[in-house]
Amino acid sequence: MACKLLFLQLLWCSFLLVLVHGNPNYGDALEKSILFFEGQRSGELPPDQRITWRSHSGLTDGSQANVTLTGGYYDGGDNVKFSFPMAFTVTMLAWSIIEHGESMDCQLDNARAALRWGSDYLLKTATAAPGKLFVGVGDPNAEQECWERPEDMDTPRTVYSVSNEYPGSDVAGETAAALAAASIVFQKEDHDYSKQLMKVAKKVMKFAVKYKGNYSDVPGSPMCTFYCSYSGFQDELFWGSSWLFLATKKKFYFKYLDTLGFKNKSTDFFSWDDKLAGAQILLSTRGRSYYRTEAEDFMCRILPNSPSSTTNYTKGGLMFKLEPTNLQYVTSITFLISTYAKYMASSNHNFYCGDILVTAESLRTLAKKQVDYILGENPMNLSYMVGYGERFPQQIYHRSSSIPSMNSHPSHVTCEAGFEYLKSNYSNPNILIGAVVGGPDQNDAYLDVREDKAHTEPTTYINAPLVGSLAYLAGIYGC
Repeated sequence: MACKLLFLQLLWCSFLLVLVHGNPNYGDALEKSILFFEGQRSGELPPDQRITWRSHSGLTDGSQANVTLTGGYYDGGDNVKFSFPMAFTVTMLAWSIIEHGESMDCQLDNARAALRWGSDYLLKTATAAPGKLFVGVGDPNAEQECWERPEDMDTPRTVYSVSNEYPGSDVAGETAAALAAASIVFQKEDHDYSKQLMKVAKKVMKFAVKYKGNYSDVPGSPMCTFYCSYSGFQDELFWGSSWLFLATKKKFYFKYLDTLGFKNKSTDFFSWDDKLAGAQILLSTRGRSYYRTEAEDFMCRILPNSPSSTTNYTKGGLMFKLEPTNLQYVTSITFLISTYAKYMASSNHNFYCGDILVTAESLRTLAKKQVDYILGENPMNLSYMVGYGERFPQQIYHRSSSIPSMNSHPSHVTCEAGFEYLKSNYSNPNILIGAVVGGPDQNDAYLDVREDKAHTEPTTYINAPLVGSLAYLAGIYGC
């Protein structure tokens, strides 16, 4: 009942404020985008848990390796914990707060809580056993053969790790980035916690540099089927060192960046796998103009009217990079656009793409277009954020959202029995407020069918960068 009341209040507030401001209600969408993370929590839930149809889960995680790995987030609609995308989620939540926290208003504490739930878990993965970094909990292959609530899961909670013998510089570099970024957020609020985060970040980064290798190459690891490090591990070394440089101010980390050979290299991607553009823009906007040329080349590859653009857009105006889950790229890249727009406005800086002048307004307009599309200003007139607007996805690919909760169905739902809910044509009984799904196809079409995982599954790494863009737009256009 409490969840339903919260949902109705948020929906009514959204309707009224959209009418008042004439723009999507960015403040309401921000609140919901952060609330989503409570629906993804693993572990023992706190008394102030607001998504009340979820309950405790994964309470024995890590026991297979005689360590404690409870907590953290399920990355999407399944019940496995993958450290690689989770660490990226934590990094982007932290960067969102660092860059746009002043525009989060009363949501700042909730954003910090979402960040801390993730950073607490990453600390466990890096300190639970000497010489190891734990990178996954739960057998992802067995998980695909089951459809059950996390509160019921009886699939193997297999523990995966990297070590000196079987390294994982990619996941270690991303974990170091996440812990370093989080340490900046908590520096004033909780100094001791910040120091702990930084201490472990340094240790993990040292491991990433000393023992090089892709974590998905570890023998017996199923990670590559689900989260391969397609871009290799060099970009994570660059990304992790960039965050450690900003957090520590030690030139050692900045000098190390030069050894990685990314000067004069550009890309048109940014995601949980490919961090190059993120690091270049991070450094450029935090007082290091050394990588400004690369950062602006990235923007020229994204802007639709740029002569050097390599980015496709749908007829409805949505950036379209790759299937599946195209919105993961849209939200990540839009965060970079928003952040660089803010930097350009504050520094009174412009640049050119060929003979096209690019201003802060140019980037802000593009960022707004992408966010507005997600919130319902699109050919489908459908909000791709659950619980936002009058029309939004009803059949998202998400186990705990699609199966009646423990409150209404306390008896165990078995692995096989759960597929009845996956294949059902009914709307999900539990509303995962704030969840952003994979999104439409290249023709702006979206079929609201639960089994269409590529388009209907929400993930933490879609939402995390969107938090920052929503805060940015709320600060400009109001709530």
